[in-house]
Amino acid sequence: MATTDHPPSTSRLRTWMLEGLSDMGKHGGHTGPHAEPEPPHKGQRWYRVMCLTGVDYFSTLGYQPGIAALAAGLLSPIATLVLVVVTLAGALPVYRRVAEESPHGEGSIAMLEQLLSFWKGKLFVLTLLGFAATDFLITITLSAADASTHLIENPHLTNVLHGQQMLITLLLVALLGAVFLKGFLEAIGVAVALVVVYLALNAVVVVVGFWHVLTAGHVVTDWTSALTTQHGNVLAMIGVSLLVFPKLALGLSGFETGVAVMPHVQGDPDDTEDNPKGRIRDTKKLLTAAALIMSVFLIATAFITAVLIPANEFKTGGQANGRALAYLAHEYLGNAFGTVYDLSTIAILWFAGASAMAGLLNLMPRYLPRYGMAPHWARAVRPMVIVFTLVAFLVTWIFDANVDAQGGAYATGVLVLMSSAAIAVTIAARRAAQRGWTIGFAVVSAVLLYVTVANVIERPDGVKIGACFIVGIILISLASRLARAFELRVTHVELDDMAERFIRDIASRKIRFIANEPGRRDKAQYRDKVEQIRADNDMPEQEDFVFVEVTVTDPSEFEAGLTVRGEVLHNRYRVLTVESSSIPNALAALLLHVRDMTGCTPHIYFEWTEGNPFANFLRFFLFGQGEVAPVTREVLREAEPNRERRPRVHTG
Repeated sequence: MATTDHPPSTSRLRTWMLEGLSDMGKHGGHTGPHAEPEPPHKGQRWYRVMCLTGVDYFSTLGYQPGIAALAAGLLSPIATLVLVVVTLAGALPVYRRVAEESPHGEGSIAMLEQLLSFWKGKLFVLTLLGFAATDFLITITLSAADASTHLIENPHLTNVLHGQQMLITLLLVALLGAVFLKGFLEAIGVAVALVVVYLALNAVVVVVGFWHVLTAGHVVTDWTSALTTQHGNVLAMIGVSLLVFPKLALGLSGFETGVAVMPHVQGDPDDTEDNPKGRIRDTKKLLTAAALIMSVFLIATAFITAVLIPANEFKTGGQANGRALAYLAHEYLGNAFGTVYDLSTIAILWFAGASAMAGLLNLMPRYLPRYGMAPHWARAVRPMVIVFTLVAFLVTWIFDANVDAQGGAYATGVLVLMSSAAIAVTIAARRAAQRGWTIGFAVVSAVLLYVTVANVIERPDGVKIGACFIVGIILISLASRLARAFELRVTHVELDDMAERFIRDIASRKIRFIANEPGRRDKAQYRDKVEQIRADNDMPEQEDFVFVEVTVTDPSEFEAGLTVRGEVLHNRYRVLTVESSSIPNALAALLLHVRDMTGCTPHIYFEWTEGNPFANFLRFFLFGQGEVAPVTREVLREAEPNRERRPRVHTG
């Protein structure tokens, strides 16, 4: 692939970086004229993919019991039970429906995208992508920071590693990026091993914890007595648990990634892209199994940590702060087992970023390149891995690798996406005339919206951080769209029989087109237009013309195919009609296609657009029309560097 412009080493590096152009299994993600075809993706068994999303979901056991104890105190087991009820009765049915409605990994964002059109829809999607980026990127940085905390707090290493949390966190993030640069299938293999070992070690800690609870019966009576003294009756306990529930929302973090990595589920051999029924069925198994496993562990760990660990140890500086189960592992199973448990916790927390990275790599290339809001290389995995890793470095540095400081942003991202998913499935059920499901999903939506609002009021920093991601994505996306405004942006051109007949006929003479804005389309309009073009360009009357009329459909779309239809109006005037998102780009694509089809150089004639050039350019950028003549010429110049072969643009 070496050329005279690039040394062989540079070309090899570029080939490696752009290899595959997204092996993350996208569907419907239009690749455009410059992208390489996507290689076939065989997928993995659902329980293996569950382990990939599970490194995010299950790893929250590393800090969730401590968060519950700090938020709810003695009530943490009851508050966790509320979390489990919301998980199984709310989040799980919602995401099972999302998997059914959006089986290619787009999730609720794609479902909601259909509700709004034009730029409103694009900006709405960019906003949701901002919250998704908040969720996934903070998952990477928070998990790596918590892994470094477990490493530093280990009794054998605390003296050696004290004060090195930032460096260790950055190294863990870099190592995660290196795994994805190597290849995605390796990431799934690592995830399976980590989840199996981690859940097995947690099961041991839980069993030993319950054994100590049973053999020291007073801890349960002490807990229940303190609980009754503090809160009085069961209804009061439930009420307080509902109030503190938003602080436990991190325990819901696995569902969005579960849907995002859905394209990797193998499904059945007879699955098709339009009807992947096996993938949908197995993804529902994935979501259900993960929710049930996590629910059991959440209830069990919340109980044993609440009754066995002194309350002061959960606070900042305490030995159980952010590592409640690790505290029990060291306390009851010795430092040797505790160190093994620490290592497994560190590993899975570090690798929790893998499911988030997989979600980012599956989600972002589906939208931004299709909107023209990212470079072409954004469809390739490795460049995006580098970009996300660098952003994770920046976030880690901004938050000083502090776990607690990132919790608000993490919860906000998770809850906004879950609320949007609940609203999306409510709308889908209503459209399907499923009254029972509509009511049920509406209730879940209300609960999740309450939790989201409560979390925002309690920790407004999460919205601020999410807003920074949203603003960053929108600004970068619009800048990219602006930089790519003069690209051809047409994937293919098709002519109907009449249009092809017009072009074959006129090619025997001089190919001359007139760009005409569709108006009344009466005989006088076409007659006056021909006379004006002849007068402006000082052309004889015998010159022959074909009109080209472009109707702008959705100016916010970026790439699309072009269908050209021919018709004869008023028994005299030949007209080619086109629908496109941009008039100049459509005209340029048609001219190049005619040139390649006939071997002749076509000419096109415009009249100057009245008004301020800057305002007209903005009209072109936002609405696909405006400064048509010079923009058409610029699109042609970028698409065809050879001036001799470039179609001619005339403006009078």
